[in-house]
Amino acid sequence: MDELAADGALANAKKLGQLLRTLRKKRGLTAAQAGAEVGCHASQISRYETATRVVGVAHFEKLMEVYRVTDVQRDELEVLADQARDAEKPWWSDYGDAINTRYARLLDAESTATSCFDYQTVLVTGLLQTEGYTRAVTAVGFGEVGPSQVDALVEVRMRRQQRVFTHERPLELSVVLTEAALCFRVGGAKVHRAQLVRLIEAPKKYPNITVRIIPFDAGEDGTQTGAFNIYRCPPEPDVGFSESVSGGSVFKSGLDLRRMNRLSKTLTRVSLEPGPSADLIRKYL
Repeated sequence: MDELAADGALANAKKLGQLLRTLRKKRGLTAAQAGAEVGCHASQISRYETATRVVGVAHFEKLMEVYRVTDVQRDELEVLADQARDAEKPWWSDYGDAINTRYARLLDAESTATSCFDYQTVLVTGLLQTEGYTRAVTAVGFGEVGPSQVDALVEVRMRRQQRVFTHERPLELSVVLTEAALCFRVGGAKVHRAQLVRLIEAPKKYPNITVRIIPFDAGEDGTQTGAFNIYRCPPEPDVGFSESVSGGSVFKSGLDLRRMNRLSKTLTRVSLEPGPSADLIRKYL
């Protein structure tokens, strides 16, 4: 999308949001009340009204009923919504040939979350990987897809890191790694060393990043589960992702998500504090 098109889409989204807010107030409803009527949180209504997210078709239809919009008003709002919605494609839509639905759901959660807990057993978390490290693990894990798709997956991972390093509202990233993740010489000695240096230096430069290591002598407490992460964006529910050979699973509620949250606390408890964790990483340089 060129800059003029992007500006036009934003203008439409802002105008739509202002009109939705006016209609809501005219009906005497709070954002929480409007959200309850359409089946979403108050924060979602606020995002629609501030143009940080364009209202989807289902919520648009319900809001038109709740706000008792006339046919003439509805036509105007529908045009604005369609124009803003058509232009509101996430950046990862450009990589549709390389990423699957589950990965797209992770990227969507990551784009709106305020914080993320990430536990990895044998690899460094993707949000802190160097490009060399990413290319090495991607070439092995996705080698069957071909060089061009490997390149695309590496690009996706590098763009994801903007959410941590350069975003105006950086993601609060809490990483817990087992000591095993420090041992595998991914990509060879040079790439391995550069990755370890990043694990040490990134938390120093970016206060939103915390890295903790579970040492081998933590025993069974540090090996309770496979890799997983939890994205949080209060007051909306957490979203959890766990990895497996079949591609992983997504959890938004229920026993599995509660178990993930309990495990995150246990794994953090048995890990070293950031300072001693950095000292342990240095031993592998």
